Amino acid sequence: MHKTLIVTNDFPPRPGGIQAFLHNMALRLDPDRLVVHASTWKRGREGAEATAAFDAEQPFTVVRDRTTMLLPTPGATRRAVGLLREHGCTSVWFGAAAPLGLMAPALRRAGAERLVATTHGHEAGWAQLPAARQLLRRIGESTDTITYLGEYTRSRIATALTPEAAGRMRQLPPGVDEKTFHPGSGGAEVRARLGLTDRPVVVCVSRLVPRKGQDTLIRALPRILAAEPDTVLLIVGGGPYESDLRRLARETGVEASVRFTGAVPWSELPAHYGAGDVFAMPCRTRRGGLDVEGLGIVYLEASATGLPVVAGDSGGAPDAVLEGETGWVVRGGSAEETADRVTVLLQDPGLRRRMGERGRSWVEEKWRWDLLAEDLKTLL
Repeated sequence: MHKTLIVTNDFPPRPGGIQAFLHNMALRLDPDRLVVHASTWKRGREGAEATAAFDAEQPFTVVRDRTTMLLPTPGATRRAVGLLREHGCTSVWFGAAAPLGLMAPALRRAGAERLVATTHGHEAGWAQLPAARQLLRRIGESTDTITYLGEYTRSRIATALTPEAAGRMRQLPPGVDEKTFHPGSGGAEVRARLGLTDRPVVVCVSRLVPRKGQDTLIRALPRILAAEPDTVLLIVGGGPYESDLRRLARETGVEASVRFTGAVPWSELPAHYGAGDVFAMPCRTRRGGLDVEGLGIVYLEASATGLPVVAGDSGGAPDAVLEGETGWVVRGGSAEETADRVTVLLQDPGLRRRMGERGRSWVEEKWRWDLLAEDLKTLL
């Protein structure tokens, strides 16, 4: 019986986009033919209990490495080889190509017939660094397929690979659960709870870090308020940039028009998207291209919820927008462009509705998890 071993450092209950990507894919594979080898989320009793409770709920086997950071060390590689043999796995999926794909030669020798390594945003950064480029090249040569999120990441990563390995790259982006993210997701309740029922709402759902561009939205707000004085910017998420953003809102004089929710449980995210009239995250590339948006699944979740989107031009973010159909892409960091596009949308309910409906249909046509999981099954 064909079985697959997933080797990953990124798996729930550890939070994050890559973790959600892998878990959603894993849930759509045959649980009797799947074994997940992952790192341990946190040390200590609390982390161990949370991990054990999560693993017990899964329909497939999860084996945790004792370390909190799974790396391609000789010991970790031996343990992965042992699992491959113990469970009779014939294919391996590396949840993140760099660096765990370096285990590929040992797993091939142990009997793996198909080796698939998935890349995200950070591998595009690796492709710019000489030593890391060599490691990516080795991973490309020793696996059957390297997957990529979109054209931006493909074009960057391919430069580090041999022409033959680059020719074997295949697209495998994360998907959207269109049954969870939909126009009736509970946005009205969130608006009522926050006292925003009758006000225009621009929502941004993301981790609070400089790349995401919440600061650009705050700097754009005076211009938006000049046209639509009742507008509220709803910033959903937690992160290390929050204190800077709060200070910027005070200094810009828009503190009364900005609401911070802090971190929100995953189950409440769809309703928070639905609380907006427009979704905006004008992300920008930082650190000379090393800090870049891999895709921007939040734009697709917003589209599934029926919202028009305003995206930044960082990395692969434009791949998640049909320009002029589901929303617009602006220069990351440009408060003026962001304000202009948001204002147009706030002032035109018909345009918002058309873009939201087109976004919803695009998600259903291309970005559903079940469709993308079939692509993964083929690769494996």
